[in-house]
Amino acid sequence: MKYKFLIYISHSYAIPIGNPLEKEIIKRGFDVFWFSEEDEGKKALNSKNNSLETIQDVIKYSPHILLAATDNAPDFVKALKIQIFHGFLSHKRPENNFSEAHFRIRGFFDLYCTQGPSTTAEFTKLSKKLKHFEVVETGWSKMDPLFPLKKVKKKSGKPTVMIASTFTKRLSLAYNDGVFNKIKTMSKSGKFRFIAVLHPKIPKTVVDKWKQLESEDFNYVSGTNLIPLFKESDIMFSDTTSAIQEFLLQKKPVVTFKHTKNHPYLINVNKVEEIEKAIENALKNPEDIIQKIVLFNKDLHPYCDGKSSVRVIDESINFLHKDKTYLKIKPLNLIRKFKIRKKLKKFTFKSYGKAFTLKR
Repeated sequence: MKYKFLIYISHSYAIPIGNPLEKEIIKRGFDVFWFSEEDEGKKALNSKNNSLETIQDVIKYSPHILLAATDNAPDFVKALKIQIFHGFLSHKRPENNFSEAHFRIRGFFDLYCTQGPSTTAEFTKLSKKLKHFEVVETGWSKMDPLFPLKKVKKKSGKPTVMIASTFTKRLSLAYNDGVFNKIKTMSKSGKFRFIAVLHPKIPKTVVDKWKQLESEDFNYVSGTNLIPLFKESDIMFSDTTSAIQEFLLQKKPVVTFKHTKNHPYLINVNKVEEIEKAIENALKNPEDIIQKIVLFNKDLHPYCDGKSSVRVIDESINFLHKDKTYLKIKPLNLIRKFKIRKKLKKFTFKSYGKAFTLKR
């Protein structure tokens, strides 16, 4: 059977999540198209020749399986809807009851392809409670190109520090003038080489400020393909972005500035004057930190084979054909459904509450 897949995204940073899946789908001889619900994502998809422009195009395409690297999915599209996640659990937006926003169930998905035990356990509890979706652990497709871990030839003999920042203003180091000035001084010291990449949602004025630091020992990199930068860097300096978890899978230290939680596997500082000393310490690869990173990785994402995309596609097809009559109808969620109709400019009373099943 020739299956039809749709990779559904919102923003450009989801493209590296979908690329390994697209590669695996094409390898198997199946059809695959992309669709973005946001203009920024649509613009990023212009480089592809298999993207759909409108939601009407999506409906006409009639995918069997919708792989969503975003929080929502159109309930009025008749397809098996699978959550593949747009990031790791980053602990930056706790809910009012101190749970994590990462585990918010919005009522759009039939299957959650989780990244590792730390997320599988929580989503499995929710699945048993709500009974309208299933959970399977596959690993995360975005991480496939990272493995197997290999040393790469560096562009400089100096220690390389990757700077990554979230877009949330209250958490982002990119907005902090003290941090900026400290990195400016360090980049001129001749002791370090910096590679900086800021979140696509960060305002251009802030990005332009950091670009002014461009020099022999400071490189600003645009784009969303972070894995080559991960491989080239010795350590990361960050805040509370989920890119931290991605970087840690290499078993390399991360220094954070005012992280929302005091994780034992991070070297966290709260004052600008502590940054340089923390970076120097991280570059020594402290054994206790590395051991804590290894333990953390086992819980976060234990898959080091680069085949998470293979597992996602296998599980998607299996679940597509599985008898799912035991699953409850998804919740009404009228407000969310209205919002997605407004965003996509498609107002319809049609809604598929039962998980789509295709007979073999």
